[in-house]
Parts: sequence; C-alpha cells; structure tokens
Amino acid sequence: MSASGGTKAIVAALAANLAIAVAKFVAFLFSGSSSMLAESVHSLADSGNQGLLLLGGKKAQREATPQHPFGYGRERYIYAFLVSIVLFSVGGMFAIYEGYEKIKHPHEIEAWYWPVGVLVFAIIAESFSFRTAIKESNEIRGGLSWKDFVRRAKAPELPVVLLEDLGALVGLVLALAGVSLALATGDGLWDGIGTLCIGVLLILIAIILAAETKSLLLGEAAGVDEVKRIEEAVVDGETVTRLIHMRTLHLGPEELLVAAKVAVQHDDTATEVAAAINAAEERIRAAVPIARVIYLEPDIYSESAASAGLNPAKSPGGTGH
Repeated sequence: MSASGGTKAIVAALAANLAIAVAKFVAFLFSGSSSMLAESVHSLADSGNQGLLLLGGKKAQREATPQHPFGYGRERYIYAFLVSIVLFSVGGMFAIYEGYEKIKHPHEIEAWYWPVGVLVFAIIAESFSFRTAIKESNEIRGGLSWKDFVRRAKAPELPVVLLEDLGALVGLVLALAGVSLALATGDGLWDGIGTLCIGVLLILIAIILAAETKSLLLGEAAGVDEVKRIEEAVVDGETVTRLIHMRTLHLGPEELLVAAKVAVQHDDTATEVAAAINAAEERIRAAVPIARVIYLEPDIYSESAASAGLNPAKSPGGTGH
C-alpha cells in the first residue's frame, strides 16, 4: 500500500458515515427508535475513526528526528489501535446500554417510515463505501484470502475500513430487522433486541481490530516472500558467501529494518568487505524497496559456533542457514 494508506477508501467511508449519521439521528428524533439512536452513534463513531486514520497517516509522514531516529511510521498503528478503542467504547458499549434500557422499558416506534427509509438509504450508502474499500484492497491483496489479508496486512487502514464497513452493513440489517419486527408485532422489545445485537457485533469487531493492531504495535517481521527475496539478494557467492542469521522488523507499513550477520571470506581485506556489504545493501533494496534501514555485520562463518546456538533462526523475525 502506498503511504496514503487507502485514502480513497477512508474518505469514501467518512463521507458516507457523516451523511448516514445525520439521517439516522433525524430518524431517531421522529420515531424514538433505540436502534436508530444506536446506529447514529455508531456512524458518528465511525466518522471519528476515519478522521483518526487520516490523522495517523499524516503524522506518520514526518521526518525522523534525533529522538525518533527510525521515524514515525508506527503512528499509523497507534491510531488504528485507537479506532478499535473508540469502536468498543463509543459504538459497542453505548449500543448495549441503549438496547438494555429499551428492553427494560419498551415503547412503540412512531413515524415508522423515518427509520425504515433511513435504514434503506444507509444500506445503499454503506454498500458503495464497502465496494470502494474492496476495490482498493483487491489492488494489493494478491492471492490472499480476505481473512489472511486482514491478518497479514502491514498497513492497517484498509483492514480497519473493511471491517468497519462490514460491521456497519450487518448492523444496519440488524437494525432494520429489529424495527420491522417491532412494527409487525407492535412490541418495542424487538427494537431493543436489535440494538443489543448491534452492540455485541461492534464489540466483536473492535476486539478483532485491537488484536491485529496490537501485533503490529509490538513489531512484526517481514512477510515470507520478502524474507525469501532478501535472503536471495544478500549472498553474492563470492565475497558474501552465506547468510548466518537475520532479523527483520516493520518500522511502519512501508519501512522495513533488516539486521543480519553475513559470512565473508577470511582473507578479504577491509576494503573488499566494505564494498561487499555496500553491494549487498544495494541488492536488498532493489529486491525489497521498503527495506530502508539495513545493518549488515560481516563475520567468519563457524559451523561449531552456529551449532552452539549463535544462530537465532527460531527467534521472531529471524532466519538462518
């Protein structure tokens, strides 16, 4: 993903959610439907979330400083994690509270055409937003399944927007079902049950988002394909004869740190080793352009030292030969 982090999908979702939030709140004022109130708060929270994603993308582009020598790429992970917190607290917990209150004190829905009309409009608008997110994701998803894409994506914005839009669509269907059953039976209890289901749905999505962004915040290694390309690029077979061990770490979605110990010939001069290291770094950057921070340590390969445990192949992000 480019540094924009799927800006088109974020902006589309922001525009849709702002319009939907206003429409839902108007419908709540006219009908008194708790599902409408929960959904309006949900859409308002989603709008704030998209604002957070845009802000995180902007802050992540700042230049590195002496206090932050590796830059600010992880700002995007932090703001994506904040999105999960907002979705859980503002969206999910509010909907559960509102649903509980409506179940305890049910009342009939007034002016039924307002909530039904707004929900149909919202489903159409969210479908367009979801379609934009799917289209943007397909450009970088490759052959991954949707589940693997959400789990493996190093740029958090598109998975966040995808899950938010999916949750919004399912929530709208639940709200429509709750309102329809309340109208059909004349019992406002169904409206409260629909609201409660929306809250549970939002909390589940928030937990998934929190788990995925937590992994990114802790620091994830490069993908399997990227690691393989780096391994193939670092060894030239002449001066750099072997990759002893390597660790990789995403400093941000589009910035990768590579630290490796490489084997060189025991009789190479310092000048030859320095030239070989520089050449290896150039090959790595050509093979994996996001590998922007590279530290290569030359060494003389020792079979006995490797077998004694100096090769951290089993450590996170590590590989060895």
